[in-house]
Amino acid sequence: MRRFILPLAFALIGLILFGQGAYIHAKALLAQVLLERAFAQSIATGHPVKPWSWADTWPVARIEVKRLHASAIVLAGSSGQALAFGPGHVEQTADAGERGVAVYSAHRDTHFRFLKDVTIGDEIDVTRRDGKIFRYRADRSSVVRFDQSGIDPVTDGYELVLSTCWPFDALTSGPERYLLHATLIESDSRTRESDSRTLESGS
Repeated sequence: MRRFILPLAFALIGLILFGQGAYIHAKALLAQVLLERAFAQSIATGHPVKPWSWADTWPVARIEVKRLHASAIVLAGSSGQALAFGPGHVEQTADAGERGVAVYSAHRDTHFRFLKDVTIGDEIDVTRRDGKIFRYRADRSSVVRFDQSGIDPVTDGYELVLSTCWPFDALTSGPERYLLHATLIESDSRTRESDSRTLESGS
């Protein structure tokens, strides 16, 4: 009898863990449906729209890698609660399309799972809440400690960093982070016109 108890125990643990994993993925998928709806309303109205009444965050952008058919709605802030539902825009970093480094972070097993398939040269589109679209090109990647990113937030360039835990296939979180670096190659025409007017008025 005892020889059957251990396999049954392991099978039960496996089912529990599988159920938890399935729940996490189901929650992430459902959240993205609600976030897509709130993001569309934000673009239409010009105002932030919460995805559900008790949310303490709201959609601020959409990240797309069309070659991989990957898309995710980004939330304001990078708290643990926000990251449970989607990528987060890291506090005190630039918005997409602005001078500096726009940093977005997400979990490697849900919303940023596609990062392992991104290759150098891939194009990444970021649509902001105001409807403006900015295109970046992935130019390098790095693996760093969580407290030693090497990101310069006040750089003169227009850059994007997508961050997630490393390695991709780990079962538990560790101190290392995978960073995908990209540079702006194309911006919304309205933004280019605004930049031109700013430069002309300052000259």
